[in-house]
Amino acid sequence: MKLPTAPARPALERAAGRARDFIAAAKSPQTIRAYRSDWRHFAAWCETAGISPLPAAPETVAMYLADLAGTHRPSTLARRLAAIGKAHGAAGFESPAKLGHAAVGETMNGIRRVKGTAPSVKTPLLTDDIRRIVACLPPTLAGARDRAILLLGFAGGFRRSELAALDAADLAFTAEGLIIEIRFSKTDPLGRGRKTAIPAGSGETCPVTAVRDWMSRAPVAAGPLFRAVDRRGRAAAKRLHRDSIGAIVKRSAAAAGLDPSQYAGHSLRSGLATQAYLNGASELAIMRQTGHKSMAMVRRYIRDGSLFRDNPASKLGL
Repeated sequence: MKLPTAPARPALERAAGRARDFIAAAKSPQTIRAYRSDWRHFAAWCETAGISPLPAAPETVAMYLADLAGTHRPSTLARRLAAIGKAHGAAGFESPAKLGHAAVGETMNGIRRVKGTAPSVKTPLLTDDIRRIVACLPPTLAGARDRAILLLGFAGGFRRSELAALDAADLAFTAEGLIIEIRFSKTDPLGRGRKTAIPAGSGETCPVTAVRDWMSRAPVAAGPLFRAVDRRGRAAAKRLHRDSIGAIVKRSAAAAGLDPSQYAGHSLRSGLATQAYLNGASELAIMRQTGHKSMAMVRRYIRDGSLFRDNPASKLGL
């Protein structure tokens, strides 16, 4: 099939402008940014190839997928398809990115067969790991912030975005510990909210004490809870970016002698699920803490950590 030629740059810019309209229906700011970036990438690829991005032909999308298959995961390519489809729908065109189009569907199936579809999963941080890491944190303001982030993130099973979005007003200290109000999350884009309880611990690993210490030393009385700390040891007014949470996890793991490539911000969330299950917590109780909507997602976290729990091979007498 003959592919449509690329339009002149003004037409391409107008197409890109119309395509931005689709972000209004996105579920979260993260999705908005991802879709916007994905569309820009596709439009630039089409421009370089001399092919029309809007409307695009299914064969164009198939060639785009094949070109990216060597450097991108199937999950990323699936998101690119969603972005292309949203852009076309917003501009009044039928989506050329549907898997029902033979060229697109067969290309994606081939990529999945070759590369597989298993997600890249980081190692969960368990209690012993957390104790080891926080023991290595420096006695600085940045160290106090990192301690609060690591312990609160672990005890609450929070996502990076949830930790970064916390304000001082979202915290309520009680005699039993701390109640956190999560106003928005990945699975709650409309902001219905949920409350998560953080019981007080003991010693150097008490998350409630760690949060109090950070808020007192920063000091943080209102506004963003977690903030950047400059080289002079002063807390900024600006909110810490969610990507910085992952960087803190990696840096702290490395300082404790762990391989930072095995850990990420999500290691706190998966660590809570895994450790709590190993210690006897029910899947429903873990879901209440993490805010998961699906039992299957929780089981993904705890599966590897529970391989030896109630394993039938241990009953063989070997």
